[in-house]
Amino acid sequence: MSSHLKEICNSIEAAQGGLFLEELNRKWAEHNKALQMIRDILMYMDRTFIPNTHKTPVHELGLNLWRDVVIHSYKILSRFQDTLLANVRRERSGEVIDRGLIRSITKMLMDLGPSVYQDDFEKHFLEVSADFYRLESQEFIESCDCGEYLKKAERRLNEEIERVSHYLNTRSEVKITNVVEKEMIESHMHRLVQMENSGLVNMIVDDKYEDLGRMYCLFRRVPNGLVLIRDVMTSYIRDTGKQLVTDPERLKDPVDFVQLLLDLKDKHDKIITSAFSNDKTFQNALNSSFEYFINLNSRSPEFISLFVDDKLRKGLRGVTEDDVELVLDKVMMLFRYLQEKDVFEKYYKQHLAKRLLSGKTVSDDAERSLIVKLKTECGYQFTSKLEGMFTDMKTSQDTMQGFHASHGSDIEDGPTLSVQVLTTGSWPTQSIATCNLPVEILGICEKFRNYYLGTHSGRRLSWQTNMGTADLKATFGKGQKHELNVSTYQMCVLMLFNNADRLSYKEIEQATEIPASDLKRCLQSLACVKGKNVLRKEPMSKDIADTDTFLFNDKFTSKFFKVKIGTVVAQRESEPENQETRQRVEEDRKPQIEAAIVRIMKARRLLDHNNIVAEVTKQLQSRFLPNPVVIKKRIESLIEREFLERDKGDRKLYHYLA
Repeated sequence: MSSHLKEICNSIEAAQGGLFLEELNRKWAEHNKALQMIRDILMYMDRTFIPNTHKTPVHELGLNLWRDVVIHSYKILSRFQDTLLANVRRERSGEVIDRGLIRSITKMLMDLGPSVYQDDFEKHFLEVSADFYRLESQEFIESCDCGEYLKKAERRLNEEIERVSHYLNTRSEVKITNVVEKEMIESHMHRLVQMENSGLVNMIVDDKYEDLGRMYCLFRRVPNGLVLIRDVMTSYIRDTGKQLVTDPERLKDPVDFVQLLLDLKDKHDKIITSAFSNDKTFQNALNSSFEYFINLNSRSPEFISLFVDDKLRKGLRGVTEDDVELVLDKVMMLFRYLQEKDVFEKYYKQHLAKRLLSGKTVSDDAERSLIVKLKTECGYQFTSKLEGMFTDMKTSQDTMQGFHASHGSDIEDGPTLSVQVLTTGSWPTQSIATCNLPVEILGICEKFRNYYLGTHSGRRLSWQTNMGTADLKATFGKGQKHELNVSTYQMCVLMLFNNADRLSYKEIEQATEIPASDLKRCLQSLACVKGKNVLRKEPMSKDIADTDTFLFNDKFTSKFFKVKIGTVVAQRESEPENQETRQRVEEDRKPQIEAAIVRIMKARRLLDHNNIVAEVTKQLQSRFLPNPVVIKKRIESLIEREFLERDKGDRKLYHYLA
């Protein structure tokens, strides 16, 4: 058989050019057929003699001879390898090759044993492929933008997977794809991500979902590929967010400011969902970025509350229930990022109170829905007072019905009174110096006070004149009549003009005793707003001075019978007001910090300073991040009040005193 194979060897060597592989394949098929015949003839020997003597079976012997005499013939082996690799190269260049022939040849190598396939073909194939892709990727990266390059890399990867399925052994797939990934992606990934005008950041800015998806799929195949994308994306989001929350222009309109935050979140959510397979690690990175920059601006809690206020006053009018829920869910998402949730609660309470008392809320259902969400997020303590506000509104309706039923005939001629009785602890009421109400109103107010205190023993009533509203009937020049919807303060000012046509600022201030800042805002809205100017001011200017004089404007006209005169409201708090709110929040935090310290010490009995700080922070971080300096001061206060004591030997160690 060896001499016969040598003749075959000569015949194969003599084949020229493209006929070489065909001749090799034909001779291999003939050799295989002959082997099967010989095996059938010597079957008995194969079954009995060979197992007992541990000799090589006939068929295997024939394959080994073909391998050693034909394939490993020095003239055939190198030519055979070169021809196979040349075919692969031609196919990579776009030429059509005889895939069936190549498949037969590679199958022959596998039949001769996996090591023959690996050593005589696969090893060289992988080396040549690595060189090919190294050069090609270098050409591509110099001439293409990032999106183009990724398309070419993806195409090459798919071609290699297809090539394996057509004529290579399936085990080669992992090896050849590793080569393409290493040379085309891993070697250039930093340059691709940072590529000017087309890298990752540009793709994010331009919403190139397809390119981003392709980058994600390719980079996830290489070590640290996704980590790189995530880091660059996180850095970009943090920078963008930081610019947004620290830009003084953006901070002028809180509603726009929050809308921009929501738009930014929506944009990146969509990218993560549609391009990054909703990858949890990317979602976490996005969340941590938002938490980072939202808390850079200490006014974020106030602005989010103002955004809610705007939406629940007018922004959600005529919107479906599902859309309302969507907006509220987005607000809750921003709320979760806040470290100072108690500051948000403070503002939210103020804004909710104004909405309820002015009857300006779009829907009670939406209000309650948001409170339920806040309750789910932060627990009962957070929302108990908010729920109390709704209870007061309902109870007040019942109280007014009772009042009108018992005083029906007494109060028919006078002004109609509607009172909301607010529980002191539930509402964000500030102690307000009560202004002087007009005589016409005082009588009925007194009747209500007597009725209420008669039905509820042990209670005190104090009027919150800064929160009320009034409807006034007014007659102007030429007998023109209007109904004016004004605040209680504005009513007090306007009623003075029943007895005088002209009053100075000082006279008005003396007669009403309204606090100066409120009085100026009130006069500004009555005299300086075009179309609502029921008073005239001398000299005419936008701001109110202590020397101004006011006159009844009998030339006032309006095409509406009912004229609503709003107070000039500061949409966001001024700096001093903001500082005041901060101080109130800080004061509210003290008992919470102390309660946490006592809870911890009661359970642990003995604890060192650093561990107390860590435990207190952990317990309170769902509401706010306590300052270690404040915690230290609260510990000192508790030591003074004998809740705790310092250890005699170690001053950093504290004991709980029962």
